[in-house]
Amino acid sequence: MPMRPRVPAILVVDDDRATRHVTRAVLAKAGYKVRVAPDGAQALTRLRTARFDLMLLDVWMPRMDGLQLLARLKGRKRTPRIIVMTSDDTPETLLGAIRQRAVQYVHKPVEPEALRTLVRDVLARGPAPPIDIISARPNWVEIIVPCTRDAADRLQEVMRHLEADLSDDVREAVAFAFRELLLNAVEWGGKLDPKRKVRIAYLRAKRMLLYRIADPGRGFTMEGLDHAAVSHPDNPIKHLEIRESKKLRPGGFGLLTVRASVDELIYNERQNEVVFVKYLD
Repeated sequence: MPMRPRVPAILVVDDDRATRHVTRAVLAKAGYKVRVAPDGAQALTRLRTARFDLMLLDVWMPRMDGLQLLARLKGRKRTPRIIVMTSDDTPETLLGAIRQRAVQYVHKPVEPEALRTLVRDVLARGPAPPIDIISARPNWVEIIVPCTRDAADRLQEVMRHLEADLSDDVREAVAFAFRELLLNAVEWGGKLDPKRKVRIAYLRAKRMLLYRIADPGRGFTMEGLDHAAVSHPDNPIKHLEIRESKKLRPGGFGLLTVRASVDELIYNERQNEVVFVKYLD
């Protein structure tokens, strides 16, 4: 007789009773085993006596808050994957959670269907290499990211919150440029090797945003970018055919559109580091 698959166990930690009740009901209906805790201290007790695959964690709670709990868990051999759920999306809180190895951040309240999808996706992933926060000041952020698409996706969500106060046009332009350059660094400089790292700096001044992305590769020449639109100015679909033949992700208009989206785009001599600037005036 075949064994039944193990049902994932989830711990919901939130000091708001209504949030605990609703979250527990939504996830239990989706087929998960769910327990709750009203603060970090009780959550720590539950984690010592039972195994959980995932923890949904609020930040600001009495006795022991979410960031304090994460710090207590750091270095333990076996910890659940952690999704931080909070209405506090300030850069300090967000980067603090990532620094303490949270794998995802979501703003409360979360719609039931979105919550089920998020939980399913996080549980389906393999172990996530950590994103290292070197500097977490709102006007100076430095991050070291493993060269995986999953880490790149997680980091894009982090940076989106840092740019939340910008106008829609500026935010979209910066987000596009950052995404394209980060994925280029991860895929081409890092060869999608999680042991290799991309270093990113984000500087926020009164009149500008500056990003610097340094990948671990040897650099490139424009002549070697046959998969990019910039290499085929007279044939707008040639690069798409090449990308498909190489089984690369769709796209490839990146460098052309990035140059149109930002005010300055500067590569170093080897072209394994790039800086882009967006002026805010």
